[in-house]
Amino acid sequence: MRLSTKGQYGLRAVVDLADRYGQGPIPLNTVAQREDISEHYLEQLMSQLRKAGIVTSIRGAQGGYQLARPPQEITIAEIIEVLEGPIVPVDCLANEDGCNRSTICAAQSVWKKLAEAMNDVLGSTTLADLVEENQRLRNKNGDFMYYI
Repeated sequence: MRLSTKGQYGLRAVVDLADRYGQGPIPLNTVAQREDISEHYLEQLMSQLRKAGIVTSIRGAQGGYQLARPPQEITIAEIIEVLEGPIVPVDCLANEDGCNRSTICAAQSVWKKLAEAMNDVLGSTTLADLVEENQRLRNKNGDFMYYI
């Protein structure tokens, strides 16, 4: 499975929101600028994520987007499925009936194992895990956080 920019950019934007969880709504133009994503494209992605209940939006001057649930409750699989569809390496696994060769296809067992592995990794990784990794990378690269 190869993720499109839709999945990649959507995940980056949601990780940005997760990184600021609890700080209130974040304006979309701020997320777009920080993540170097077109604001117009980001609007489309956020609309899908809002309909799926992953983010909420607040209108007005102090408005923006925020996570609908805590980062530790949102898996990467949820986000990717909303933006990309089923997490499968081949289209025939996305269809309940398979394909017309599913009963004689030796490769299908490999595709099923691959789909299970992808779902295991994405389903067990949360936004909180990625926020933690972001912080580790920032600290490693010299972007220190100072607390008073």
